Amino acid sequence: MNLKRNILVALLLLCVGIMVHAQHLGSDYRLKRIIPVIGRQGIAIDEHSYYVSDSKALYKYDKNGILLTANKNPFIEFKLSANHIGDIDVWNGELYAGVEWFEDGHAKNIQIAVFDANSLQFKRVVQWNVASGQAEVSGIAIDKKRKMVWMSDWSDSRYVYCYSLETGTYYTKMQCRPTPYWCQGLFIADNMMLFSADDGDSTFQIPDCIYCADISYVPYSGVKEGHAAGAIAGKLNLFREMNDFVRTGEIEGLSIDPVNDDLVVLNNRGLQIVNGMPKEPYKEEGYSSEIHELYIYEKLK
Repeated sequence: MNLKRNILVALLLLCVGIMVHAQHLGSDYRLKRIIPVIGRQGIAIDEHSYYVSDSKALYKYDKNGILLTANKNPFIEFKLSANHIGDIDVWNGELYAGVEWFEDGHAKNIQIAVFDANSLQFKRVVQWNVASGQAEVSGIAIDKKRKMVWMSDWSDSRYVYCYSLETGTYYTKMQCRPTPYWCQGLFIADNMMLFSADDGDSTFQIPDCIYCADISYVPYSGVKEGHAAGAIAGKLNLFREMNDFVRTGEIEGLSIDPVNDDLVVLNNRGLQIVNGMPKEPYKEEGYSSEIHELYIYEKLK
């Protein structure tokens, strides 16, 4: 009986391993479908759900695009005032969000906010260290292998900034070479960091891009005498040009589905963007408001 039970357990574990696995990058993707959503900022994915952030709200969808729950007052328990959520990531039942007070291209009160992935309710904050040099937070990504969290800076995308999840303290930063223009989202898989960059031009229908960099080697540097004590250099390469959006607009967060390795990218279209803020619609094209969509790409190889 024990042998039969052990075999059954092994088969069950094998099935779970097939259904859910660590996210892996591909080299070729094909657009599979587009799902309209409410939020305009970030996307995170676990085994069952899509999580979408708006500037002032969090939403949870099933993978058919049906809204399951929402938190429209995410800042109510914050000690430091905040009005903006950027890109998000999810891990071990917790949703991580880059949060700040953002206005006319400038930010203050940068925080890593952690929410319960089931209820979307606030749990705790990892505080930003001003000594890092970071001036804004747009993207956020969990390095599950090393238990670190990385943040990008939309206002100055030369660096991405790393914190230890175990201690909550600043760890190091990486210089992006070359620098992605207006980085909006981050994601980490296979020791590679993906960057979604708002480097196109919606007026002239020039598409935005995704870049990648190897982060296999991340030594600790920390802070010394009130300043970041060191940094590493990251070489960025083009991962994908997003030339298959319905309309070129403002690329935002990105993630990879842990079940099937789908690449999912959030894009906004229909409004002109000035200093990171949505303004007038492209009325001549028939837009009266902004449209937010998840682009879901199947990994071909």
